[in-house]
Amino acid sequence: MIRILIVDDQSLICEGLQTMLDLQPDLQVVGTASNGEIAVAQVATLQPDLVLMDVRMPLMDGRAATRTVCKQFPNVKVLVLSTFDDDQYIAESIRAGAKGYLLKDMPAQELVQAIRLAYQGYAQLAPGLLDKLIKQPWGMAKPTASPELEMLTRREQEVLQLITNGATNREIAEQLFITEGTVKTHVTHLLNRLNCKNRAQLAIIANSVFADEKS
Repeated sequence: MIRILIVDDQSLICEGLQTMLDLQPDLQVVGTASNGEIAVAQVATLQPDLVLMDVRMPLMDGRAATRTVCKQFPNVKVLVLSTFDDDQYIAESIRAGAKGYLLKDMPAQELVQAIRLAYQGYAQLAPGLLDKLIKQPWGMAKPTASPELEMLTRREQEVLQLITNGATNREIAEQLFITEGTVKTHVTHLLNRLNCKNRAQLAIIANSVFADEKS
C-alpha cells in the first residue's frame, strides 16, 4: 500500500484527487494539506510514502516545501502536480529533490501509474517537459564537477549521452549491447558521481556538457 499526502491550496482539487486515488487497491490517501508549512508538519506526523505536491501555494510554496521534505525526510518521495509548465518551476522542483513534475490535466490512469513508478524510484515528467528543461539549462545549476566528468568511463559517457536523448534503460541496453542490469549500475554510478537525484538532472547536465564540447 502506497500512503499518499496530497498538498494543494484548492480543496476541490484535494477532494477530487483523494476520491480518485482511494479507488485504487494499492493507494491510500492519508491526509491533505493546503500549503507547504502544513505539508511538512503532516509528513512528520503521518509519515506518507509519497507527497503529491502543488507548486503555487500561500505561506510556503511547493518548491520550498519539496526542498524541506526531501532534506528532512529522504525516504519520502515527492511528485509535483501543477497547472503550470513554467520552465523555472520545473527545474527548481527537480533540483529541490522532486521525483518528477506532472500536469493536472493528465489522464487519471497516467497519474496513478506515475505515482506507482515514482514510489519505485523512477523519475516522472509530463510529456514535453524534458525537452523544455534541456533547451533551458539555466534552470538548473550548471555542473561544476569537471574532475568528476573527466573520470567517467567511455561507457558511462555513452550512457549519459543516451540519457539526454531520452532513452530508457532497455533502449540503452539494446543500443550498447549490454544487459539492462548493467545499464542500471552505470546510471547509479552517474547519479553518485555527478551528485544528481534523478535522471532528469542527469539529462540536463549531459545536455550542458555535450553542448559545451560541440561549441
